Amino acid sequence: QGQLVESGGGLVQEGGSLRLSCAASGFTLGEYAIGWFRQAPGKEREGVSAISYNSEYIFYGDSVKGRATVSRGIAENRYTVDLLLSDLKPEDTATYYCARMRDGRWIKHWKLTNKYNLWGRGAQVTVSS
Repeated sequence: QGQLVESGGGLVQEGGSLRLSCAASGFTLGEYAIGWFRQAPGKEREGVSAISYNSEYIFYGDSVKGRATVSRGIAENRYTVDLLLSDLKPEDTATYYCARMRDGRWIKHWKLTNKYNLWGRGAQVTVSS
């Protein structure tokens, strides 16, 4: 089945930047479309970004468009999917999750959580004003 692990969360001041990273074990991350979601207390899980397996398709949610960049990379000999968030605002405070899409052909439906079959445990991002 595999596992996803997010890293890079933390406390950042308003206007700052943060890079989140998603790494996988038990399967090859580069073979799957990956989505980033976030959930603030009392709110529904929200799609932040998604990237297809070959980076041909990249999407961003309206709330982060222009302030987020998703990319694929390699760190410590492991493939990663990274999410760079800039110009952070207090409303960006949430737990951020990466998720593996069940079938990459659904990439254009990336905001639908039921298209994903594996989720990480999340990384907390807190933006102070």
